[in-house]
Amino acid sequence: MLTPLHKRLLNDYQRDFPLSPTPYQDIALELGVSEEDVIDAFVELDEQDVITRIGPVIPPNRIGVSTLAAISVPETELEAVAQIISAYPEVNHNYEREHRFNLWFVVIAADAQHLAQVLADIEQQTGYPVMSLPLMEDYFIDLSFKLDLHDD
Repeated sequence: MLTPLHKRLLNDYQRDFPLSPTPYQDIALELGVSEEDVIDAFVELDEQDVITRIGPVIPPNRIGVSTLAAISVPETELEAVAQIISAYPEVNHNYEREHRFNLWFVVIAADAQHLAQVLADIEQQTGYPVMSLPLMEDYFIDLSFKLDLHDD
């Protein structure tokens, strides 16, 4: 169940999160609660799987280079291959899709040479070819939304 504090945090800080050495304290001052209350509320939201992370959204290829990649893996090996891919620090995330290319992931590296090396290493470690789908044109989709702050 979302408390009024949860709702305020979700509604007011989807963007414009304070960029300061003490962001949780800044939020607490704005909302009239303690810093501990803010941190506890964010922990609760995380534990309830309402949020997955607090962090910046950096447009693709502004820092380093990245690519979307896909691999076709037999269903029986999907979990094992996903674990191999997830072990790379350059892999942002991976997910299963219902398609011949059933395992998709995002790779971010400092430069094109490092990116190519990571993809080649993933191919060698998994035994499956990787299809790289680099960004051709950037589209921004704002995924923030206003919450109904009325209590039920």
